[in-house]
Amino acid sequence: MRSTKTLGTVAAIMLAVLLTATAATAGARPTTTGAQVAPRAVTGAPYCGITWGSLEKTTGPLSSAPLTQVRTGRHDCFDRVVFEFAGPVSGYSVAYGETWTEGEGLALSPYTAGDALLRVSLRAPAYDDQHVATVPYRVGEHAANVLRYSTLRDVVFGGSFEGYTTFAVGVRARLPFRVFVLAGPGTHSRIVLDVAHQWQE
Repeated sequence: MRSTKTLGTVAAIMLAVLLTATAATAGARPTTTGAQVAPRAVTGAPYCGITWGSLEKTTGPLSSAPLTQVRTGRHDCFDRVVFEFAGPVSGYSVAYGETWTEGEGLALSPYTAGDALLRVSLRAPAYDDQHVATVPYRVGEHAANVLRYSTLRDVVFGGSFEGYTTFAVGVRARLPFRVFVLAGPGTHSRIVLDVAHQWQE
């Protein structure tokens, strides 16, 4: 008799524990009715807050102010190419894709380092009124030393013809870029190309 009571007590305790565990589990389980919780999107923040994108940038008219200098610079979040002109220039077209030499249409991709190519078309000549060159390099020559740069791989002169000047800018990959115009120094002006080091943090 005593054994039967003990077994009954143990069974009752076990049943209570089982019911408590089942209720707790059911409470923790997400419901299948009503509003559903959307899964969290896994996306990185823009690198250095950069939101430039990689689509073509184009603006401005033709100018007769000649190109006088090309230089590059390294920055914390991007690499920079600066095109300086002897006068006001604001016209350009910059996009990813094949670049051809001005006047003869020779593709520059086989001669330009980098896994992606930016086609830079400046709406200004690289020669003066007497058609004398205003830059020291010839078509196909490298216009800058980009050793140890994070993004830039090459800057190749594509020539100047009928008021347009072309460069092939080789970069590490298809990355965000921006283009803008700065006045100066003096009466000069500059078209600036910045290419980000990466897309996301």
